[in-house]
Amino acid sequence: MRIGVLAVQGAFAEHLTVLGAIGVEGVEVRLPSDLDGIAALILPGGESTAQRRLIDRWGLRQPILELAQSGTPLFGTCAGMILLARDIVDGDEPVFPLLDVAVRRNAFGRQLDSFEAGIDVSMLGDQPVHGVFIRAPIVERTGPGVDVLATLDDGRIVAVRERNVIATAFHPELAGETRFHRLVATMAAEHDDPGEGSGRRHHPTRRTGLAR
Repeated sequence: MRIGVLAVQGAFAEHLTVLGAIGVEGVEVRLPSDLDGIAALILPGGESTAQRRLIDRWGLRQPILELAQSGTPLFGTCAGMILLARDIVDGDEPVFPLLDVAVRRNAFGRQLDSFEAGIDVSMLGDQPVHGVFIRAPIVERTGPGVDVLATLDDGRIVAVRERNVIATAFHPELAGETRFHRLVATMAAEHDDPGEGSGRRHHPTRRTGLAR
């Protein structure tokens, strides 16, 4: 299995490291041709404005939209969540409006206000997910088709899923957390297998042969 990581800007190297740790080949995606043959795509954290500009410069917007519309799993972290949101409270036009959510950028303040937290994500097991928040967004609205995967103790939404698209406001990869990447790999394996059925819910506990 090959999973792509958008590598135009931002913290893509850490995602590639996590993919390698779970036995998946990670592929750097900078051009539309790099999307050929990948089973899923990760949109990393970084500067969403810079990523937006480079996505358009290299002609990636439409090919990535078509990839998602075909059912291929997408996973966005931090800036990746902003790129995937249908509405951006700050006024920017959406890039890949695949998640029916409204997000606010830099919702926790400046980089000096970065923090780490254990996040309860019930679909990934009883052990909290270790997340790193760096100039992170927050989800202020979710549509009826969006599943809320995780919230902070104060109720603010920090992880969502809509069909084949997942996004987190935090960075699991910076903490060496692998469970979201395992989930994406499981979804990709099931999407590639016609016998799994396109409308089924996907569960991270299903055996996929990934390294532990």
